Amino acid sequence: MFIDSIIKRASQNVKTIVLPEATDIRILKATEKLTQEKIANIILIGNKEEVQNIANENNINISLAELIEPPLYEDKDIMAKTLYELRKLKGMTLDKAKRLILDEIYFGIMLLKLNKADGLVCGAAHSTADTLRPALQILKTKEGTKLVSGFFIMDVPNCEYGNIYLFSDCGINPNPNSDELSEIAIASAKSYELLVGQAAKIGMLSYSTYGSAKSDETKKVVDATMLAKLKNPNLMIDGELQLDAAIVPEVAEIKAPGSKIAGICNTLIFPNLDAGNIGYKLVQRMGNAKAYGPLCQGVAKPVNDLSRGCSVDDIVGVVAITSVQAQSEEIS
Repeated sequence: MFIDSIIKRASQNVKTIVLPEATDIRILKATEKLTQEKIANIILIGNKEEVQNIANENNINISLAELIEPPLYEDKDIMAKTLYELRKLKGMTLDKAKRLILDEIYFGIMLLKLNKADGLVCGAAHSTADTLRPALQILKTKEGTKLVSGFFIMDVPNCEYGNIYLFSDCGINPNPNSDELSEIAIASAKSYELLVGQAAKIGMLSYSTYGSAKSDETKKVVDATMLAKLKNPNLMIDGELQLDAAIVPEVAEIKAPGSKIAGICNTLIFPNLDAGNIGYKLVQRMGNAKAYGPLCQGVAKPVNDLSRGCSVDDIVGVVAITSVQAQSEEIS
């Protein structure tokens, strides 16, 4: 399975990942597995007595994790001053910064900013906005990145067309324009190649293939494909493609004759968030796929989201993916 290879890679160069939702039983169970199997070093954020009581009541061993209570943290004043300096031109005051760093997510992001951790995973009990807002305010975007976007790695069992796909954007940008869509495609290719270890073959999805229908929506996808090729001529990318033309060779021969990658695409770029969110959930629920994400690309340090319906195994998987992303950041 895909996640087995990711866990193996994470274990070879163990990173420190922050989990700020320490009162969630799923987070604590994942922490036990992650630390005991040496997949990641874990920092939990929360009230020490409360978190430990929850762990004890549920027979969860979190002794190998570091548990930090923000009001008691010895460097909290340094954190507050750093946050103030980062945001003072946006109206931040020192008093407000002192209050904000007591919030578990802001505190966790500040640990990343101060290089005391390598990545953060959140979302079991918070919205995507709750996770990304402090990440973008404090860490900002990665150098050379125009846009933060979200993707899922879909591990689809017993699929005759392929088992591992990247779906993007399924979590952040509601209706990207053609330039934004091209940036999502370029970032997604890098993410696929980093995590899956194979060349990305990008299908720019639409309800039309090669002009079979024409509208502002299809033109957006056509223009995005052209822009992505101009920005990165080495990309293996084609569009606009209907989903079946993107992944089914027999259909591609009819609808997109002459295409080098139609029918074998593994990185699928959806035209908007409606399509992306619906698409991944259909494959997850009806295709019995494992959906890892929503993962983020474009933030200066690895910060990833969880679905609020996530399982313990989902959390372990996303933490392992975050660790592999952090390994890549270390190399770059």
